[in-house]
Amino acid sequence: MEIIFYHPTFDTPYWIAELSKLLPDARIRGWERGDNAPADYALVWHPPVEMLQGRELKAVFALGAGVDSILSKLKAHPEMLPESIPLFRLEDTGMGIQMQEYAVSQVLHWFRRFDDYQALQRQSTWQPLPDYTQEEFTIGIMGAGVLGSKVAESLLSWGFPVRCWSRSRKQWPQVTSYAGEEELNAFLQGTRVLINLLPNTAETVGIINQQHLSQLPDNSYVLNLARGVHVVEEDLLAALDSGKLKAAMLDVFSREPLPKESPLWLHPRVTMTPHVAAVTRPKEAIAYIAQTITQLERGEAPGGQVDRVRGY
Repeated sequence: MEIIFYHPTFDTPYWIAELSKLLPDARIRGWERGDNAPADYALVWHPPVEMLQGRELKAVFALGAGVDSILSKLKAHPEMLPESIPLFRLEDTGMGIQMQEYAVSQVLHWFRRFDDYQALQRQSTWQPLPDYTQEEFTIGIMGAGVLGSKVAESLLSWGFPVRCWSRSRKQWPQVTSYAGEEELNAFLQGTRVLINLLPNTAETVGIINQQHLSQLPDNSYVLNLARGVHVVEEDLLAALDSGKLKAAMLDVFSREPLPKESPLWLHPRVTMTPHVAAVTRPKEAIAYIAQTITQLERGEAPGGQVDRVRGY
C-alpha cells in the first residue's frame, strides 16, 4: 500500500512515523513536486492540482473538517479528482471538544455579562448589573453536523434552551430543530446567541447578512466558528453599530490573516481569535485515518465520506 502526504505546515516526518505505527504494511512518503509515482491513498490539505491529477487513488483524505479548498479547485480542474474516488474529511478527531470549550466559554462570558463589566472597568465604574436568565438566552446553532451536535450537547448541560437549523430536520434530545429556508426566519427570531457552524457551500456563503441579522432580537450575539465567507462583514458591523447586535465573537474571516485595515480589529463590540477554535489534533486524526483506510481495505464503508453535491 502506497500513501502520499501533503500539508504546507504540518510536521510531515511526525505524521509519517505515527501513521507507519498503525499501518505497518504501508509505505508512506511526503509528496513533493515531480512525484508521479503510484499511490493508493492521498492525505492532503490545500493540495496542488498536480499532486492528485491523473492518479488512480482508492481515496483522498482532507486533513481538516472542511473540504472547500479541494472542491473549489475541482470546479476549475474536475480531472484532479474524478467522482469515482471517495473524498473523506475529519468529522471530529478532537475538534468536537475544542468547539465545546470555545462555545461554552464565550456563551458564559456573555451570559454572566463579563463583557459589560469589562466596559464598566474601563470607566472605573463599580456597578452590579441585573442577571440574565437562561430562559431569555436561547442558543441557536446554524449547522447540525457532528460539531454542531457536540456544541448543542455541552450548552444543554448549562440549562440553556437550544435550537438548531439545517437543511434537514434533526432529532436531537431537548433541541428544537428547524429545517430549510422556509423555517430560517422563525429560527432566528427566537435566537439570542447565534452560533454558526455551517459548512461552506454555495448556498451558505453570505448567509449571515442584513436580512437575516434583522430577524434576531435586539441585543443579540453572533459567534462565528465556521467560515468567514458566511458573514457579510459590512452588515455585521452595521448591526453592531445600530445596537441590533450587542457583540460578536469571530474566529474566522473572509480574508485570513485579517488585513490590518479591517475595521473589525478596533471595533469595541468585536472580539476575535486567529482561526484557532478547533484545530486538527494529530493523534486523533492519525487514528481515524488509519482505521478508515483499514476499513476500506477490508471492503467496508466507513463514515466521513464527503457528498460532493452538498459540499460536506
